[in-house]
Amino acid sequence: MAALAWLLIPFFAAFGAAIWGSWAARNRTTGDVTELAGYARFREAMERSDSGSDAA
Repeated sequence: MAALAWLLIPFFAAFGAAIWGSWAARNRTTGDVTELAGYARFREAMERSDSGSDAA
């Protein structure tokens, strides 16, 4: 029984590494479009922002 336990440890480690590897290599490019659109809106808002008061 102890030999079986020693054989299962590397099996579970390899299984966990495969799951982590597939998670780390997932395609994450879909969020870039919304982030770039949000950044463009932020830039436009900062260019337009004029409070109308002169601090100087």
